[in-house]
Amino acid sequence: MTRRWFSPLICLPLVIGLAACQTTPAQSATASAPAEVEIATIPDDPDPALWVLKDEDTTIYLFGTVHILKPGMSWFDEAIKEAFDESGELVVEMIEPEPAAMMKIVSDLAIDKTGVSLRDKLNAEDRAAYEAALKSLNMPVNAFDPLDPWFASVSLSLVPLMQNGYDTNSGVEDDLTATAKAKNMKIVGLETAEQQLGFFDNLPEDVQIRFLNFNVNSIDDMADGMENMVAHWANANISALAELMNAGLEEKILYDTLLSNRNADWAEWVDDRMDQPGTVFMAVGAGHLAGDASLQAKLKERGLKTKRVKY
Repeated sequence: MTRRWFSPLICLPLVIGLAACQTTPAQSATASAPAEVEIATIPDDPDPALWVLKDEDTTIYLFGTVHILKPGMSWFDEAIKEAFDESGELVVEMIEPEPAAMMKIVSDLAIDKTGVSLRDKLNAEDRAAYEAALKSLNMPVNAFDPLDPWFASVSLSLVPLMQNGYDTNSGVEDDLTATAKAKNMKIVGLETAEQQLGFFDNLPEDVQIRFLNFNVNSIDDMADGMENMVAHWANANISALAELMNAGLEEKILYDTLLSNRNADWAEWVDDRMDQPGTVFMAVGAGHLAGDASLQAKLKERGLKTKRVKY
């Protein structure tokens, strides 16, 4: 049995930080429908996928994360825990700034400088749908009026999840980072908060609006779609994740900016890190480890072959 699902953009962990400030990998920011992906069930014993890259004196584990989960999922065990415990360094997409610093970054980048209201940038049909979506979430229709369309878009992808039990403090990175700090592990961020916000903020406004419209039209499917995506992640269904976790990125500029180019940059980082001895646990959004432009594919282009860890 299949059904159309939408996966909200959670390829960036910063999207989770945005929720605190205001109160995600070839698929669709246009009007096209989301891909059909089989419905999965979250197992009692989640076993997300893990890869490893090795040479004589360096080991780098690659683990795909989900940035927001419902509390209580027991994924941090077996091979994942063993690989983490072997490692002396944790690498994540971004080390989140303190709340005050994050607020300033958001204020600098997300507030529209033209003075034109967000709703006034939408045509009559899209504005009506947008306002209806906000009302359905029990939010005032002017909630994002002073802000850029991208901010409204990523925010709207989070609200239905939080209303359905997902916790911004229960993401995979939260557990990994807390454990790493307790062990006094070195923690490295691949990107800064300014960079991650900049990926969105530098998109042309028409692209931001199309992405916003896509999210608005998908509001009713987001919670169920997220549940399905988490289930495929927990079952290590990589091909399904490639479709679900990167939904919303079919438009080339989005695909390149939010997925492909970043994976190429990270592959360069991994290539350089392989020249230094040690064991590294690298945890990035699972959408980056699935699909044709995956981090593994970018590494292969550099002559670096990853291997799936069986467990």
